[in-house]
Amino acid sequence: MNGKAFLDTNILVYFYSESEKDKQNTALSVLNRHECVTNIHAVCEASNVFMKKFKWNPTKVKKHLDNIELVCDEILPVQRNTINKAIDIKDRYGFSFYDCLMLASALESDCQMIFTEDMSDGQIINDTLKIINPFAL
Repeated sequence: MNGKAFLDTNILVYFYSESEKDKQNTALSVLNRHECVTNIHAVCEASNVFMKKFKWNPTKVKKHLDNIELVCDEILPVQRNTINKAIDIKDRYGFSFYDCLMLASALESDCQMIFTEDMSDGQIINDTLKIINPFAL
């Protein structure tokens, strides 16, 4: 293991992408090298992608949600203090609110890194959390 990592929605989605095998392999590599966590918001967003983009039926979506719960060491709740922290991060760094919600959860869980393709690769948040785009490596 190479440290505790937060997985953004796009990483969760690429686990199951049939059309983007390179990204799927990269996402699985991240999973194999790190203690991975995510939050319930990312799981909700992934569910939406599975239904809308992948056109999965409800049974298949639920099956894969069970799998996410097995592969992530923890799925974090989004509490009121998480939202407050996200607002502060948004004010300081200017990311979208929902990206800041991911960052806030990662910080609350003491993650050293967040894997995402949506934010500034290499940027450090609050002197502790590094944003990593695993597809840019």
